[in-house]
Parts: sequence; structure tokens; C-alpha cells
Amino acid sequence: MAMWALLSGLRGDLTVYAAVQAELRRQRVDTLFVLGDLIGPERDANALLERLQQPRRGDLQPHCLYGWWEEQLLAERGFRGERRADALRQRGGEAAVAALLQAVDPGHMAWLASLQFGFVELDCALLHGSSADVGDSLTADTAPLQLLDRLTRMEANRLFTARSGEQFCVELCGGGIESRLRDLEGERQQHQSVPSRKVIGVGSGLHYTLYDPGSDHIAFRRAGCPIHATGRGFA
Repeated sequence: MAMWALLSGLRGDLTVYAAVQAELRRQRVDTLFVLGDLIGPERDANALLERLQQPRRGDLQPHCLYGWWEEQLLAERGFRGERRADALRQRGGEAAVAALLQAVDPGHMAWLASLQFGFVELDCALLHGSSADVGDSLTADTAPLQLLDRLTRMEANRLFTARSGEQFCVELCGGGIESRLRDLEGERQQHQSVPSRKVIGVGSGLHYTLYDPGSDHIAFRRAGCPIHATGRGFA
């Protein structure tokens, strides 16, 4: 079974995307997932959006999700009901909203609005944030019970996330959760088995992740310079 490549946080940077695509041509990669934040307020994103929609010869066909920045743009331009980009306004003010609007031509809005929140492939959930929210930033230091909650919401054993921009692999070792329920009929003890599961941060920009679904092997890389995978486990 061929590998997947997962990246995020391009923020309109066509040079970064081209560098990753060039590197993937030399590797045994079959499928490319781009987990959101295709755009950003820092630069004009139109050339990148055109290449994502119309790949060049030799490019892997990208499977794209919308991320936090896409959510803000879609809200501000009325593609999310009557909401506005209030989260972005609180974070960067009107100047940040204006810069984001300037970065994307209206002709790309229909395509951005068509992007999905997440993918489920095999036993893997692929999201920008988490099953709770597109802006949910999971890291290697997130509490294990919170990670377990995000996994069980999707009924997945592997959760790939990109919001934090970090590369990490946290393994939730198989075990169980003991709970007690008290009602009018008395007190009952319940046991919920927890299989071994993983939450993987795919990185941002030049930092991307390779995943082999057949062997469950994860490799963190930077375009032009490989990065060794690391992991943390919790019992």
C-alpha cells in the first residue's frame, strides 16, 4: 500500500507548495492531503489556489479541506450564514480582515466553499483542527482525555490534525475507563475499553508528514531536509 503525504499551513505560498510537490515526486507517495489554511493575509493566494484546482503535470492531485483561515474568509464574505470573521477581528483587527479579503479573488470563493470539514479514510480521521471545531488546536501536551474525546467523536483510531502547526505523535495506549453511575436503582460500575490510538500533528508549510496505512509508520519531514519521527505514549 502506497504512502500518504499530509501538509497544511501553506498560507498562499506557492513556492512552498511547489517544493513539497517536487520532493513527493521522488518518493513512494500515492495520495496528497492538504489539511486547510491554504490562504492567509500575508500574501496573494490566487496563484496557489489556481494550482491546487488545476495541478501541473507530475503533481499529485491534492485533496483539500478548509481550515481556520478559510472559515474566516467564508464567514466574512457571507458563505456562512450571517456570521462575520469575528474571531479574526478579535485576533488581528480590521486590518487583518481587509488583508485576508485582498488575498483571495472572489472567483475562488465557490471552490473554497465546496471544501469539506474533514475526511475519513480507513480508520483515520483527517481534520484541520479536531472533531470539536476547525480552530481546535491539539498539541503533544493536550490532556489525554481530551485527545480521546476527539478520537471517539470520529470513531477513529488515528486522528491527523494541523491546527497547531506542530509535528508530533501521541499514542494513547490500550486500556480502559472506569466510571460509576448512581441513580434511583442504586450504584453501578461501568468499564469502557480503550484501544490503542494515535493523534498526529502533521506540521505546517515546508514541514509535512508521510504515513503508510499498511504499516502504520509515520515520518515527519521538511522539504529538503528529513525530520525523524518522535512520539509520546500514555497508559
